[in-house]
Amino acid sequence: MNTRSIDINADAGEGFGRWTLGDDAALFKFVTTTNIACGYHAGDPVTMRVAVTQARDAGVAVGAHPGYPDLLGFGRRALPATDSDVVDYIIYQVGALQALAASESVALTHVKPHGSLMGRICRSPELAVAIATQLQAVMAGLPLMFAPTAAFDAVRRAGLPAIPENAADLDFDDDGINIVEPRPESKDPEQVSDRAVEMARGSVTTVSGSTIAMPVRSICIHGDRPNAVAIAAAVRQRLERSGFVVHSHARTEAD
Repeated sequence: MNTRSIDINADAGEGFGRWTLGDDAALFKFVTTTNIACGYHAGDPVTMRVAVTQARDAGVAVGAHPGYPDLLGFGRRALPATDSDVVDYIIYQVGALQALAASESVALTHVKPHGSLMGRICRSPELAVAIATQLQAVMAGLPLMFAPTAAFDAVRRAGLPAIPENAADLDFDDDGINIVEPRPESKDPEQVSDRAVEMARGSVTTVSGSTIAMPVRSICIHGDRPNAVAIAAAVRQRLERSGFVVHSHARTEAD
């Protein structure tokens, strides 16, 4: 039986003001790592603090989930910005969450870009290296969590920390990058679980029907999907039944 370990991460803290999105507390029962929105695509100081404390109390690793400054489009639209702008967007958001987390005795374990910003970074080795480099000035050893792509390889070649991850509840193009849904809908938990096990074993089937390598250490479930909690529960159960030990790699990036 396969005894490889795998992490399950989920995006959280994606409400804004009086509007709540997702059920973070329920989701944290099944995931081992969370990525908390930092105010640009979603989130606000109070929402961020609540998500941090809920994750801490559930024993879930906490990371930053920076996106484009796009509340209206939830960060899922590609915005015109220079690479230096993008680096500053990320450092600004990470700093905000880092301060709130520190006030709750929580240290950030990683940074995972959100939505269209994630896609841009995955397609730009230069940008990925620039971001990963600047993150070391914020906190030495803070890893960038993103898809195993040429950009990911560039970060690792530069000697910078990174965690390979991808989402089981999204489709894939032939470059191994998730196809972003403007408005997520419910998905069959069993189908997502099938894909999660496939990914945990190192490959994935793309929308063209091709099978490509997908050497991830963390699998994402999107917290804003209507049935995200049911999906997370099914994914965790299936992974454990398939012989995987589920724990946070964000805490042990260097293992």
